[in-house]
Amino acid sequence: MSVTVSDFGKMQDGRQIYLYTIENGGMKACVTNFGAILVSLFVPDGKGKVDDVVLGFDKGEDYFHNDSFFGATIGRSANRIAGAEFKIDGTTYHLAVNDNANNLHSDFEKGFHMQLWDAITTDDSVKFSYYSPDMEMGFPGNLDISVTYTVTPSHELIIHYEGTCDKKSLINMTNHSYFNLCGHDHGSISDTLLQIDASRYTPVVAGAIPTGELAPVAGTPMDFTEWKEIGKEIEADFEQLKLVQGYDHNYVIDGYSGKLRRIAGVRAGGREMSVYSDLPGVQFYAGNCIAPCTGKGGVHYDKRFAFCLETQYFPNSINQEGFEKPVFDAGEKYDTETIYQFSWE
Repeated sequence: MSVTVSDFGKMQDGRQIYLYTIENGGMKACVTNFGAILVSLFVPDGKGKVDDVVLGFDKGEDYFHNDSFFGATIGRSANRIAGAEFKIDGTTYHLAVNDNANNLHSDFEKGFHMQLWDAITTDDSVKFSYYSPDMEMGFPGNLDISVTYTVTPSHELIIHYEGTCDKKSLINMTNHSYFNLCGHDHGSISDTLLQIDASRYTPVVAGAIPTGELAPVAGTPMDFTEWKEIGKEIEADFEQLKLVQGYDHNYVIDGYSGKLRRIAGVRAGGREMSVYSDLPGVQFYAGNCIAPCTGKGGVHYDKRFAFCLETQYFPNSINQEGFEKPVFDAGEKYDTETIYQFSWE
């Protein structure tokens, strides 16, 4: 077990960006204090070959223009909010209008993924902390938030979020890592096998805002209750897929109780990844809109070269009747954990 620190670039104002490498039990994660971003995740396969299984960039400055949010910690609120506004106790709060008429991932320029976080290390973890002042990006209250990355001997990457705010506020964070279990340099994820413990999903209208319905996946291309290749039905003549150019939908976790449980699995490249969460939803995004770009080691990234499984409250849940609200009272603790656990044959 060890955590090592190296230079990773500089902010525009000269502050240092660092890369923290956590090694434990044959797995290695690299995270940076810029944006609390997961930069690399090295995982062996059954033959001992080690690959970096997440998309990213070679230096901190490259993340200043991270249009796809590679590896990013998203906050205060992930996903979309209709009309870029919400109400808490009768007060309306306005956010950046940055996704048609809606808000996506809080703020492209001021979001948590664009901030320099404080860091504390242990033998097997890095804890990033950030203070978000009242009305930053339009959200009420002074928020003290932390994100801790831990690598365990059981081949887990644990992401633990903790925070408290001094006003009643909206908090709905996630990690936006793009995975390719064959390696970040492999290309298409069409043959990757996926299984999600969700018999329902939240259909969307144009603009990717949920309708409010919890629709059954059975009998549709949205069904991943059994193992299925991501690419098998992604081009099907199905309105929901056409609206967002493929899979980019929130899945409603079966048996949600607020406790940590396995919610999904992925198989490819001689590796299996199991996903655990204590949240009600997971956004499955098949990388439909990854813009062609150059990633780590000069590798070319493009459309559907990786996928995301973003654990979170449902999109627009703050405004949608019947969806669990990610609203926390003053002093109430926001505390949630996501685990990506790996195995290989």
